[in-house]
Parts: sequence; structure tokens; C-alpha cells
Amino acid sequence: MLSTVLSSGILGVDGFLVEVQVDIGTGLPAIDLAGLPDSAIKEARERVRTAIKNSGYTFPVKRITINLAPADWKKEGATYDLPIAVGILACCGLVPQEKLKGCLLIGELSLDGSVRKGNGILPMVHSAFQKGIRTFFVPEENKEEAALVQGAEVYGVKHLVELMEHLNGLTEIRPCVVNWQEAVEATEEVLPDFADVKGQETVKRAMLIAAAGRHNLLMVGPPGSGKTMLARRLPSILPDLTFEECIELTKIYSVSGLLTNKNTLIRKRPFRSPHHTISATALTGGGRMPKPGEISLAHKGALFLDELPEFTRSALEIMRQPLEEKKVTISRVNGTVTYPSDFMLVAAMNPCPCGYLGEERCHCTQSEIARYSGKISGPLLDRMDIQVEAAAIGYDDLQQSRPSVSSAQMKEEVLRVQEIQQRRYEKEAISYNSELTPALIEQYCPLGAKEQALLRTAFDRLQLSARGYHKILKVARTVADLDGAKEISVQHLAEVIQYRSLDRKYRL
Repeated sequence: MLSTVLSSGILGVDGFLVEVQVDIGTGLPAIDLAGLPDSAIKEARERVRTAIKNSGYTFPVKRITINLAPADWKKEGATYDLPIAVGILACCGLVPQEKLKGCLLIGELSLDGSVRKGNGILPMVHSAFQKGIRTFFVPEENKEEAALVQGAEVYGVKHLVELMEHLNGLTEIRPCVVNWQEAVEATEEVLPDFADVKGQETVKRAMLIAAAGRHNLLMVGPPGSGKTMLARRLPSILPDLTFEECIELTKIYSVSGLLTNKNTLIRKRPFRSPHHTISATALTGGGRMPKPGEISLAHKGALFLDELPEFTRSALEIMRQPLEEKKVTISRVNGTVTYPSDFMLVAAMNPCPCGYLGEERCHCTQSEIARYSGKISGPLLDRMDIQVEAAAIGYDDLQQSRPSVSSAQMKEEVLRVQEIQQRRYEKEAISYNSELTPALIEQYCPLGAKEQALLRTAFDRLQLSARGYHKILKVARTVADLDGAKEISVQHLAEVIQYRSLDRKYRL
């Protein structure tokens, strides 16, 4: 007898449908698995056999053939246990086959028949729903995550017996209902405020520009100047996520196994700050069983790299392509996986190994300084839209009594500029000034004669690349938006050019 149960697998951050086909025939008792299963699925033989027995059902002592179609796609993980078990029981006549039509089952089984929590449930349900599936049976602990897909009928399953009785009409599992208003509304979270930062008005201005146009930012300054303190306040001025962005980001965290019951839906833009000892694989993603790295976990948010020169050269250089393409592609023998990585890069570094370049206490030699700054390659530095100096804080700055600009005030400016960009690019495939292509730059960043003369002088003196030229125009467009100006002026260009000359000062 043959039965078919729908399930799902993961490819990157998207799901794909898998037909679990089970056939029970005559022959020597055995369980054969086909369809490119990994070791975790092959071990399902014993998990499923024991779970069925401990659930009070009789396991058939016959030849059982299980095929996971399509057979040419690699299947990974233990979430096929539940559909395999139900498929076997359906072949034994313990559940009507018509009850399984249009239903998708996901879940790992314990030896006692209970259903364990799994990773990647949201992208599986989301992709299957787009393909017309409407009914889903998922682990109890994942039901709220799966129910984020609006319109899906999601049932949380605690035990194999509970599911069988529901399918046979003996008991009823109530579908999970998510309060959309509560899901969308962000919980009140106290974030560090820019009002706590004394001085560093230039850096605050640079961070305001970076947040408004989603530009990459590099801060250079001595230890104790507040670089890390400023960076950790960046999330307080970033615009809120849209619901579509929340779902997209939650799918990434679901695949990574980073969701908990308290944060079923990711509501805040992420701020990731990996240690400088991180490997290139952990930063970009990959591994034997590919998982998203830090640059994907920072999708739609910010990635902060403190002590930038202390990161390995390979880790830094591998970010160059994702910074441009907004995605990272990982190739393996079994296939290629693509993860989104549309993040804003914020980095901080000292001007020399000791950090006190230009002061009497600095004893770094020229060769040591060159070796230290040489860890940051020219192509990576060229991708930093804004380079700003975080000068040492003086006593008067710490004692100032006048109120500093707050995060709430800065966020109002960011939201105002974001609205301007959305109106301007409503017919384009972009949302922020940082995403402008060379063709769009010509359309939206026209310069007058005076502005062209200033930019030509800066281009020659700073020996800018074509990328550097375009970066200046993108940032200048954001500065003009902050000032409420329709055209880019000489003052806007002059301010932005200052943000591209810091590397010459420190010979980075």
C-alpha cells in the first residue's frame, strides 16, 4: 500500500516542498530510505520505529520503502520524522489518506512519540503557503512562529497520538491564532540614548547622515573617545521595520535556530557586534551544513566591527562582495545557497597600535603604524561611505551642562529623510540613497557648475576612484535631504568631502 504525506525542506532561507512517499510491501523486514537523505534522516528509522511502538501502535514487520521527492535535492535535518511516521500509519490503514491531502507535516519525534521543536519552521510554512498549502501541523513550540503566515491554518502538535486522534476525528487540536496587532507592535525596549554622550557632535552628525541614507561608517579615534558607546546607540535612531521586513528577518533567525517564544517575530532592526576573533565562515555563513553568518543576521540592520584592524584579513576581504550585492552566495558540492545580507557596516579603529598617534605617549614606529593601518585594504576602505574622526574627549566636554541632542530628536530627522527618499524612489527598485546606481545618480544627483568644480578638485587631490566619486554624491544627496534642499549645493559637497579625507590624514 502507498501513502503520500507533504513535508518541507530548507534551501537558504526559503523552503521547498517534499513528498514523503511510503510503501509497505512483502519481503524481508527492512526500512529503505531514498531521496538524498542526510545522516539525521537515515537515523529516523529507529526514532520512528520506537516512537510508533511507544505511542501504542503496532509497527509493521514488513519491507518499508520511503522516498523523499524530489530525489535530486539534498534533504537535511530530523523534521521529516513526523510525516514518515504518519505515512507508515496511513499505509497500515490507521488514518484515512484523504485526511492528509493539502496538509503539510513538520516535526522531529522523540522516542516516546512527543514532537520536538525544530528550526526553519517559518520559511517552510511561508514557502508552502505561497504554493497553495493552507493546513500545517508543526511542533507545539513552533506554532506561533508558523502562524505568522497570515491565512495559514496552523496546528501545534505535542504528541504523535494527539495528531492521529485529531486526523481520525476523535479529538480536536485548536488552530493557533496570532494577535496581529501585538505581533506588529514592538515591545517597549529601553535603548541607549545619544543624549548620554558628551561632546562628539561631529560624530553624531555623521551617524545621523549614515542612518538617514543607510551609509557605511568608519570611526577613527583614540581609546576612550566613545566610538563603541556611539555605535551602540545607533539602533535607537534607525527607522522601524515594516511587517514584510519583520517576516524576512524572522525567517533568517528561524533557520539559524535563534528564535525563542519571547521573540517569535523579530521587531527591531538587528545590531550585531561580533568579536574580532570571528572566522570568515562565521562572519559570512557556511559550514558543512550551511547556516547564515553574522552579515545575514545583521540583514536590514547594522553590523558593528570594533577594533577593525584586529579582524583577520580574510574575514574583512570576504565582506567586499556582500557589501555591493546585498547577498552572500555559498557554494557546496550538493548545491548553492544564497542568504540576504543587506546591512549597514559600522566600524571603529584606533589611528595606530597604541591608539595615541600624535601624542607624546605614542611610541609607535612608522613601520608599526604602516603595518597596523595596512590591515585595512584600499578596496574595503573605499566602501566606507563616511569616515569620521572621534577626537579625544576633553574635561570641558564632560562638564558641559547644556542638553545634548537625544535619540528621539535624531530619529525624527531620520524618519523625515526616509519619507523623502520613499517618495523620490517610489517608481524605482530602491529605497535609500545608498542604493543609487550610476544611472540613477545622474538622474537624482545633478550638480551645478560650482559644485562640479569643487568635486573635480576633490577628485584630483584625494585621488578618488569611480566608487569614491559615486559615494560622495550619494552621501551628498542625503545631506541635502537633511537640509530639506532639492539640489546638492557646495556646502553639502564640502561637508561630505571632509568625510572622505580621513584616510589620507592617518594614511590608512
